[in-house]
Amino acid sequence: MLPFLTERFGNPSGSHAVAREARKALDEAREVVADFLGARPGEVVFTGGGTEADNLAIAGCHAVRPGAVVYSAVEHHGVLHACRALPDSRVAPVRADGVVDLDALTGLLDPSVRVVSVMLANNEVGTVQPLDEVARAVRTAAPAAVVHTDAVQAFPWLDVADLAQGADLVAVSAHKFGGPKGVGALVVRDGVEIEPIIHGGGQERDRRSGTYNVAGIVGMAAAMKETVAGRRETVERIARLRDRLADGLLASVSGAQETGDRAAKIAGNCHLWFDGIESEALLVLLDGAGVCASAGSACTSGAVEPSHVLTAMGVPAERAVGSLRLSLGATTTDADIDLALDAVPAAVERLRSTA
Repeated sequence: MLPFLTERFGNPSGSHAVAREARKALDEAREVVADFLGARPGEVVFTGGGTEADNLAIAGCHAVRPGAVVYSAVEHHGVLHACRALPDSRVAPVRADGVVDLDALTGLLDPSVRVVSVMLANNEVGTVQPLDEVARAVRTAAPAAVVHTDAVQAFPWLDVADLAQGADLVAVSAHKFGGPKGVGALVVRDGVEIEPIIHGGGQERDRRSGTYNVAGIVGMAAAMKETVAGRRETVERIARLRDRLADGLLASVSGAQETGDRAAKIAGNCHLWFDGIESEALLVLLDGAGVCASAGSACTSGAVEPSHVLTAMGVPAERAVGSLRLSLGATTTDADIDLALDAVPAAVERLRSTA
């Protein structure tokens, strides 16, 4: 990224030599991103992150062809709030394991539906959704609808190019796989009409205006290359660490329970809840012990209300308020797991002893 923040600081929309150099880097990055998302370069729209990509997909398609929108109850707030802002939004429930109820979702589909949004992997509890089955149901019951998937949480762990083939719109965000924050992409398959939600100079084929974040886009493409090159090895290693972490906490903390089905989750997710404590106090103690954790999604950390994801899964409020999300990534080590295995039981015991 550094050259595009200094001596190659050109605007790729220009026509002079410095601009053309930036355009070349932008085009090369677009090809990389398209390849790893199973798309053509012309189908990639660069955005300011996953939330913007989700909003562009939902609001942009609805603006072209107004109608009902269907979304799962466990979507990220970038999808949840974008759908709720539309006049006819329908929520598909999930099962106790966090997987969307396909029968219930199908029951919400009819010819008036224009957008169906089901994420590939949940950002809070890590559950992977049956996107192919969702897409097949939509093609049958709501043939005028497009399928959108928020693949932001999925890319570090799953082959999005393969698993999201049935989706018309696919959103990703660079910071989830080691790229810079504030840059993302939306795949808009050929033939899908979309209205911009940001107007201006007409960049990105009139789908998203604004001066390009060339350094960020180049960084995203580089991070994608690194992620995909090492993804299989990383997933295997991190899954082992996650299992050691989850099993260790379940064995050492009484009244602990894992959320959802571990076999149906991405490798980097460890989500549990503990009887007799509140997450807010637990997070304070863990932070002091050097363990970075959350009670829900990072976007809502600090909120004391139960997570909408856990509520949708049927977790009682008194248990949901004692939930803990521990996220692992490519840089997680055995030492990190050892620290958590010491810190979490000690913090839970301290809170229970003072309750």
